[in-house]
Amino acid sequence: QVQLVESGGGLVQAGGSLRLSCAASGRTFSPYTMGWFRQAPGKEREFVAAMDWSGRSTYSTDSVKGRFTISRDNIKNTVYLQMNSLKPEDTAIYYCAASPSIAQIKTLVQSWGQGTQVTVSS
Repeated sequence: QVQLVESGGGLVQAGGSLRLSCAASGRTFSPYTMGWFRQAPGKEREFVAAMDWSGRSTYSTDSVKGRFTISRDNIKNTVYLQMNSLKPEDTAIYYCAASPSIAQIKTLVQSWGQGTQVTVSS
């Protein structure tokens, strides 16, 4: 099982940007589809974006399209989430996740990170 550690969260004003990082260790990183989820206070955890092992296939939820970009570096065993044009409704704890495939990212997560807080002020 791969271990995941997120970083890069913080407090930012609306319209600002943040880049989250998720460093993987343990088992080989490259075969995994990597994804980001988030959970706002009082709400269920929701899917944000995912990228397959090759980097050729990505998938994101409609609310972040055009604003968030997922990327990965299989040499550094790290996945990133570049978040631009942030809105107060993006405020949440953001979690990194590893899954066997992009088709399974919403139903089968084999590893979760501990989460990093993102707060967007209006």
